[in-house]
Amino acid sequence: MERKITRFSVSLPQDLYDELENRVIKKGYASRSELVRDMIREKLVDEKWADSKGDVVGVLTIIYDHHQRELNQKMIDIQHGSYINVLCSTHIHINHHNCLETIMIKGGPDKIEEIAFEIGGLKGVKYAKLTKTIAF
Repeated sequence: MERKITRFSVSLPQDLYDELENRVIKKGYASRSELVRDMIREKLVDEKWADSKGDVVGVLTIIYDHHQRELNQKMIDIQHGSYINVLCSTHIHINHHNCLETIMIKGGPDKIEEIAFEIGGLKGVKYAKLTKTIAF
């Protein structure tokens, strides 16, 4: 199914236009339109999360030291305490000390962020990022 495309014009100060052009080049976008579409989608996701009364989905990406005492059990306890919200997780070994894990979580935005903060704040977690998603 082909979607209708609407063209419109935007006026920008030169410095803002230059920054837009730099992002197109640095991030490898095929066009300014692709970059602007991504920026609009990102804003829509943020607003949907802020206003949502229903379920949304997030992906929590974490890197942690698997030698940190009791860290694995604490992460498992948090996930099991929210088992209805955790859809699945993946786990890989980056090197001898570090693991990468992704946890897909569905539920209210507040509940997802709570789980992400709990896990991200554990001792031994070196990096935690929640990627927010919505259905477009």
